[in-house]
Amino acid sequence: MLPNLTGLLWLSLMLGPLFILQQKLHHEMQVLLFLITSRVNVSIVIFSIIFFPGILLHEGSHYVMARLLGVRTGKFSLIPRLDEQGRLQLGYVETARTDWLRDALIGSAPLIFGGCVVAYIGLVHLGLPDLWMAYEFGAYPGLFESLHNLTLPDDFWIWFYLALVVSSTMLPSASDRRAWLPLGFIFLLLFLAGMYFGAGPWMSENLAESLNHIFLSLAYVFGISVLVHAVFLPPLWFSRKLLEWLL
Repeated sequence: MLPNLTGLLWLSLMLGPLFILQQKLHHEMQVLLFLITSRVNVSIVIFSIIFFPGILLHEGSHYVMARLLGVRTGKFSLIPRLDEQGRLQLGYVETARTDWLRDALIGSAPLIFGGCVVAYIGLVHLGLPDLWMAYEFGAYPGLFESLHNLTLPDDFWIWFYLALVVSSTMLPSASDRRAWLPLGFIFLLLFLAGMYFGAGPWMSENLAESLNHIFLSLAYVFGISVLVHAVFLPPLWFSRKLLEWLL
């Protein structure tokens, strides 16, 4: 019997749009701030202040994970700077090189911690399960009513802002992902070895369901992130276009 792959499918559908929307949002925000201030350094500082909660969680999660795994840490910075390639680096944590597994866990820490925060905000404070239930059962009048009710609490926009900045900074950077390839290669070899030695039915029966739940959880987190990016990006894009026209 084929394993349930719905979690992997939803994760694949959410990951690409999130990456694209994140890059687009950062670009639009940086251009808009530059148009307002006309100074690169000032726009970078304002951009960093806006996304500071997400930056703090991103770099702090690297630090906490490294300490939990017994890996030495060096300098810790939340001050933005342009790297040698001219790319904006919002912060960094220096950690000692270690084995592939701990390197991968440290690199994945922003996604783990940030994903938990985004899931908590979406489930508890943004009421997104109500929207999903209305959509799933085709109750579209209830869907619009639920969407309206979301914005009624006084603290809605605070939680929406936190969901936006955390989800927009939780994806690991290229340096964070440096240990993923060898670790993924090891898991692939173990999987192929298990299939070769006849462990396929056992893995399908005992591991497939758990993996599917993990993939579905990740897809849900990415789905919340895609939603908040999709809501905020159009007015940001319009503001940038309007300011360009006025200037």
